[in-house]
Amino acid sequence: MGQSRSAVFPSCRPLSRAAPEKQSAADLPYHPFMEPATNPFAVMSLIVAPAILTNACSVLVMSTSNRLARAVDRARELSRLLEGDADRPAAEEARTLDDLAAAERRALLLLRALQSFYAALSGFAAAALLSLIGAVLAPVKLAAIVQGLEVATVVAGFLAVACLIHGSFVLLRETRLAVQVLRDRAAAIRARRANM
Repeated sequence: MGQSRSAVFPSCRPLSRAAPEKQSAADLPYHPFMEPATNPFAVMSLIVAPAILTNACSVLVMSTSNRLARAVDRARELSRLLEGDADRPAAEEARTLDDLAAAERRALLLLRALQSFYAALSGFAAAALLSLIGAVLAPVKLAAIVQGLEVATVVAGFLAVACLIHGSFVLLRETRLAVQVLRDRAAAIRARRANM
């Protein structure tokens, strides 16, 4: 029972009683599991996270491209209706013009969202590539280059996240516009039915 703590736990050493501003790195506890050389997740997390976000951006790009194609097809259909039938009632032609204007606004919003998602996709891919290059060059002791790569990775990641958030908000605006057009069309049909 009289054994000291260092005899029972030889790998542990007491922390320094010195003031925090006088403590050195040798006085702090050492955690080898936080070193990239002994823990591959420390490096892989810098690569996997941008890769997962890149996959998410790819899915958003595909879905936004499909929505843009549908909006363009709708605009073409409305244009053919306006150009082909000259004897349509004025009220019906005005509604068709409103639908065409809404389809044009939707297409422009989807184009902006698509541009943001492409920028986010490029940013995440650049962050993953820079992280991989930095992980390869870190053991070579090129401190200046590694620090520059770290800064570039963080900047690319933040810009990519900003573009992803911006594109999501633009996509939400387009969705609200599409729902508003549907509600206006349904209200007009109900009004005509009520007057019959």
